[in-house]
Amino acid sequence: MITLGIESTAHTLGIGVVRDKRVLSNIHDIYRAPPAEGILPRKAADHHANVFAEILERNLEKAGIELNEVDLIAFAQGPGIGAPLRAGVVMAKYLAKRLGKKIIGVNHCYAHAKISEYLTGIKSPLYVYVSGGNSQLLIEEKQGFHVLGETLDVGIGNLFDAFARNIKLEHAHGAAVAKLAEEGKYIELPYSVKGMNLVFSGLLTQASKLAKDQSKKDVAYSLMETAFSMTCEVAERALLLTRRKGVVLCGGVAQNRRLQEMLRKMCTEDNVEFGVAPDEFNRDNGAMIAFAGELLFRKNGCKAVEEWEAVQDYRIDMKI
Repeated sequence: MITLGIESTAHTLGIGVVRDKRVLSNIHDIYRAPPAEGILPRKAADHHANVFAEILERNLEKAGIELNEVDLIAFAQGPGIGAPLRAGVVMAKYLAKRLGKKIIGVNHCYAHAKISEYLTGIKSPLYVYVSGGNSQLLIEEKQGFHVLGETLDVGIGNLFDAFARNIKLEHAHGAAVAKLAEEGKYIELPYSVKGMNLVFSGLLTQASKLAKDQSKKDVAYSLMETAFSMTCEVAERALLLTRRKGVVLCGGVAQNRRLQEMLRKMCTEDNVEFGVAPDEFNRDNGAMIAFAGELLFRKNGCKAVEEWEAVQDYRIDMKI
């Protein structure tokens, strides 16, 4: 079975091709906003529409297939930013109609979790899902995914992006904050954990304030260390509660080597496995959507093209 996946929930237009769980191609293009702006939804949607044909063609060439060989079109149904998310849905429905193919919507978070589980080989783990819009502790049970804890305000990725914009970094992204933090020293910042939930807004406010008259390197380092320490604390609490034998780190922020290091050390101390997929599959990408679409199709089948629509607030524990 060949599945084409389309990811468009935020700044990335990702397309990937999967045949029976094996990734054949996974190519993307990113809308890059001016530093002070952040993602402008309409411009992101325009970007996705403009590059769609090129990215599709490059994927088909890399996968070594023709478009009519695709059996299933999978798309990110949500959660996401309205305009770019809907742009991807429209593209998927257009292809399905034009080619007479089956189509299936995929929860973006589910896709991150399932491809990471498969690539790490860790069964029934505790998922530590950290991305721009989400920070969640997840387990999968027979009835579906259960959220044990999550951010009560902003996702950890948005925390870093917002800080980068506030201190006017040229590239307002978490990776730029991580680079800035490399030579920093620790200074105390607000640490807010509520059971297995996280609160990041106070941390952002204080870090942005201190960066006006203290070393930006020190503040960036301290911001990341504090946010990651909070994440490890709630993860370990969830791990001990659920008695899972492994932890899988997934989502865009899972690419951060310091967070990987901290969680790996925690898992070693708790005598459980730790796994994280290659960066290619933690950044937003089409292959994870194709992979998850294939899983869902084999499990549930699919609906008619007309029945699918974007769900901007689509939680992983929602039944749709």
